[in-house]
Amino acid sequence: MRIAIVGCGYVAEFYLKTLPLYPQIQLMGVMDRDDQRAARFSAYFSVPRYRSLDELLVDPRVELVVNLTNPRSHFAVSKACLEAGKHVYSEKPLATSFSEAKQLVDLADQKGLLISSAPSRVLAETAQTLWKALRENVVGTVYLIYAEMDDGLVHRMPYKKWINDVGTPWPYKDEFETGCTLEHAGYVVTLLTAFFGPAETVTAFSSVRIRDKGSDIAIEAAAPDFSVACIKFASGTVARLTCSIVAPPDHSIRIFGSEGILYADDIWRPRCPVYVKRAIRIRRRSVMLPWGKKYPLVGPPGPLARARIRRLENKKVDFCLGIADMAEALEQNRPCRLSSKYCLHHDEIVLAIHNALETGSPYKVTTSFDPIDPMPWAKP
Repeated sequence: MRIAIVGCGYVAEFYLKTLPLYPQIQLMGVMDRDDQRAARFSAYFSVPRYRSLDELLVDPRVELVVNLTNPRSHFAVSKACLEAGKHVYSEKPLATSFSEAKQLVDLADQKGLLISSAPSRVLAETAQTLWKALRENVVGTVYLIYAEMDDGLVHRMPYKKWINDVGTPWPYKDEFETGCTLEHAGYVVTLLTAFFGPAETVTAFSSVRIRDKGSDIAIEAAAPDFSVACIKFASGTVARLTCSIVAPPDHSIRIFGSEGILYADDIWRPRCPVYVKRAIRIRRRSVMLPWGKKYPLVGPPGPLARARIRRLENKKVDFCLGIADMAEALEQNRPCRLSSKYCLHHDEIVLAIHNALETGSPYKVTTSFDPIDPMPWAKP
């Protein structure tokens, strides 16, 4: 699969650092609207660069475009790529409005192309292990899920000094204007929809707790920095998700079932251990044991898998998982695990939470998707 990358900003480095894990994917070149940034990125990774998006799109060698631009640019760039006959893998979200995201999915369908989006962590070890345990009914009937995606008081951290290895600073103005819900809620929502199927309703509240974020640049759009949502799935399961850059860092997930609790302390880490905690009866009471038993972590077999683990020891996250699955799906003529309808569905959920300031709640979800397959190495 021959790919090109649009957007050489802060996150692009993370993709390039794990792309060598997939020799079946060939990078033809990179492009950024800031030519100096593109030149610096191109030189650092020794990859060709395109001078414009048009130059990239007319390159017949490029089959798939990876859209790593600012979220506000996702729709325009992805639309141009689809119109040029290229498959698209986009950073989250597909678009900053549901109507635009749906336009992209409809356009891809009309042209017989694939469009997919991050996050792809549902394909990594921790998520697949949680899912395997659920399929094996390790904790019985699932009643409720608590999930957190809190990152602490980011505005009080030295974020202006966050610079990646290429020399690109963290785009704090864009991050604050996009908001933590659009940026991070998808890490949880994609897991929940894979595990429990399509959502039915979202009852949400979001708020701006710290408006200016202590920035030396005016924050033009006051995006929510705190949100909480109750998501009811068509399968009957209910989840509560919080997301903020106010509360102390917490990326845990707890799945409460009739026979115990299935949990992981940090779903951001793709190889975070998974535990099962049981309840015992003491006289008339049921008491949860203070410790959990580790559930065996699943993962791809073979030497390539071991090389992947070694490479991820520092960066921890394989950002190219979704691209690799998409490329494999095209080669094998099978459905992409992160299908367009699946991605559109979780975009609708996340946008409903993000926009709760304006839309109120509850919100009735309008989209759905077919069940997705677990990774082959995660099946019983």
